[in-house]
Amino acid sequence: MNALAIAAKTRRDAALVAAACRRIEQAEVSPSLDALARAAGLSPHHFHRIFKAITGVTPKAYAQAQRGKALRTALAKPGAKVTDALFDAGFNASSRFYDSADGLLGMKPAQYRRGGADARIAFALGQCTLGAILVARSERGVCAISLGDDADALLRELQDRFPRAELVGGDAAFEQLVARVVGFVEAPAIGLELPLDIRGTAFQQRVWEALRKLPAGTTASYAEIATRIGSPKAVRAVAQACAANTLAVAIPCHRVVRSDGALAGYRWGVERKRALLLVEADGASPRDN
Repeated sequence: MNALAIAAKTRRDAALVAAACRRIEQAEVSPSLDALARAAGLSPHHFHRIFKAITGVTPKAYAQAQRGKALRTALAKPGAKVTDALFDAGFNASSRFYDSADGLLGMKPAQYRRGGADARIAFALGQCTLGAILVARSERGVCAISLGDDADALLRELQDRFPRAELVGGDAAFEQLVARVVGFVEAPAIGLELPLDIRGTAFQQRVWEALRKLPAGTTASYAEIATRIGSPKAVRAVAQACAANTLAVAIPCHRVVRSDGALAGYRWGVERKRALLLVEADGASPRDN
């Protein structure tokens, strides 16, 4: 097959997958794989393969992510009731809803509807050689490690994520945890043996798991990560997953670079990304670079 034919086939596949995504998004009940494949004029196996290659996730995972999005929208409506929201989001049985809602939302549906009310999140602000640092922990584990120039801005970002959660200053035991996190940020090679509260879509989880397997001192391109998770065409989606990471260094998106080795964007600033890579390369402290 020549280059023009390959390009034409790629465009056709992308159009078929885009149409399937719209069907999933607009359907009241998630369409089956057979129904989606039939609409695309492909066998279920072939359709499943090209859908995952282009979007980075399976049709089922894409549908689940759309239900999560619809659920968050429904719960955010003034006066929303959980029972109404579950049907608005396409759950046709309450048992299925409650089985998956916690994973989709990161908390109980009623808590999410109230902006995280009743959720208790301990946090602390401090300084490290990369600037201001915020560490936050939910009941599940460390849910935020943020870096920046302005400590107040880091706290506002946490408040925006959990507008009605109870944010409390950490006690002495929590301060020890923060010290461990700061030590880890200063020297990532030591590792961080702490429970993490990792919240994201199925695709983001796959990307983040692949990043956590990258040893300190090594890098990989966005294209290489896409290939490692079995979705070689989902390079842009990998970059978006890196940008959505809220656990600096613990999920080492700083180790992902462009195919030519150049540094791309970083949620906490490209200079911090450069400093972290230098630290991992020679074992120095960020203050030495």
